[in-house]
Amino acid sequence: MWAGKTIALSAILVALVATAPAAASAWAPASQAKITPGVQTDTAGGQCTANFVYTNGGDTFIGQAAHCAGTGEATETDGCMAASLPLGTPVTVSGATRPGTLAYSSWLTMQQIDEASPDTCAYNDLALVKLDPADVALVNPSVPRFGGPTGLGGPSATGDTVYSYGNSSLRFGITQLSPKQGIVVETVGDGWSRTVYTASPGIPGDSGSGFLDADGAAIGTLSTLAVLPTPLSNGVADLGRELQYARTQGGLTDLELVPGTEPFRPNLLQAILGG
Repeated sequence: MWAGKTIALSAILVALVATAPAAASAWAPASQAKITPGVQTDTAGGQCTANFVYTNGGDTFIGQAAHCAGTGEATETDGCMAASLPLGTPVTVSGATRPGTLAYSSWLTMQQIDEASPDTCAYNDLALVKLDPADVALVNPSVPRFGGPTGLGGPSATGDTVYSYGNSSLRFGITQLSPKQGIVVETVGDGWSRTVYTASPGIPGDSGSGFLDADGAAIGTLSTLAVLPTPLSNGVADLGRELQYARTQGGLTDLELVPGTEPFRPNLLQAILGG
């Protein structure tokens, strides 16, 4: 009788393991990973910086800004009107052996459902690139130099400290210029975005970069580089709202941010020196 119960218990444990979410050990070691937050993406010549790693069911994604697939002028920032490449467009992801695929765009979704909110149209700027299954083993979800994210954060307040990792090709591979620390100066768009100043301003190619709060939680994605009315500031869209929109309007009902495997280290100097 006890032998039978042991076999039954073993079967239950095997079933539980088979259905459990992927653990940290399922990802490549951070020191060896080729695909992480902060890698460069290229969508038909539009170079951007990836923000975080996400999963939906059995699929793995790297995030970028929706405007990275835009086909209009750089000043066209209304996602409900701006033209975009279609879903299915190949996206080159630095470190991947095969192109990823544009699988979700907030711009295309808003246009499809005739989004009526001006704030949502102006600031909802998230796209997801589905990685080829052959490349998932090369992924680690930790933010380079800083570690984290520790999870998904909430709204931020004026004066809050934030951290980011930009990776524009205009830096010519000088990674010491990529880590950034900044401060939130205002919230705009009925909470859809915040204006952020960083000691080293974002530059073209940093678009899509992820932002962390002082606890290492993921709070936003770099959407705009402002000239007026706040010169050299960054417009950082609220990631929580962007993900919720993708779930409810984009059909990605199981979409989740993947926390980093490395602890968060909020030390800019250490991040710059790579320690």
